[in-house]
Amino acid sequence: MLIFPAIDLYDGKAVRLYKGDYTQMTVYSENPPEIAEAFYKTGAGCLHLVDLEGAKTGETPNLETIKRIREAAPLFVEVGGGVRSMEVVERYLNAGIDRVILGTAAVTDPAFLREAVETYKERIAVGVDIKDGRVAIRGWTEKSALDAFDFCRELQNIGVQTVICTDISKDGAMQGTNRALYGKLSKAFSLNIVASGGVSTLDDVKALRALNLYGAIIGKAYYTGAINLREALEAAK
Repeated sequence: MLIFPAIDLYDGKAVRLYKGDYTQMTVYSENPPEIAEAFYKTGAGCLHLVDLEGAKTGETPNLETIKRIREAAPLFVEVGGGVRSMEVVERYLNAGIDRVILGTAAVTDPAFLREAVETYKERIAVGVDIKDGRVAIRGWTEKSALDAFDFCRELQNIGVQTVICTDISKDGAMQGTNRALYGKLSKAFSLNIVASGGVSTLDDVKALRALNLYGAIIGKAYYTGAINLREALEAAK
């Protein structure tokens, strides 16, 4: 199982939100490229980036910071947050990003989703953010009518290979991950499923690995010291 340490970007800084709430934001670093370099030196091979401002605006306000992160370490980098047009997808891919994650637009603009997947294939992933069994959109501020499992089935049929699945109720709460949810997803689909939200102990990492998941994202637990990244990487093997 791959471990994706996460950097959430806001105003060029590395931050974390509590359950997706922009009013509950903690700044962890004013120099995100340094964090990426530290991840690499610890043994990480992958990096998960989210442009939190982009998630609201649909633009790429942190692109320059993301380019500096890309240059700081030879990691596999995936980026999400407000990707709503082919122009933004291309902007990231041209900047050397390995995989671009579609969120809200994958729900609201099926034609764009299909075009992106047909054009860039495995370089397009979809973020499925789950709130009470439904897919949440617009930076988690709205809950759509879409059932999360129905949506994943649709994504698989379209040809999406990788899905980043977040249980919003667990995100940043440091109360453990939703193992039951990921177990069901893993059994139901042949997608590469990345678990996100609430991965807060080595036991979480081991449990997710045992479910044969493709990957897990570690965010707040790294920044607070609850998880040692080197130990997490070892536990995921």
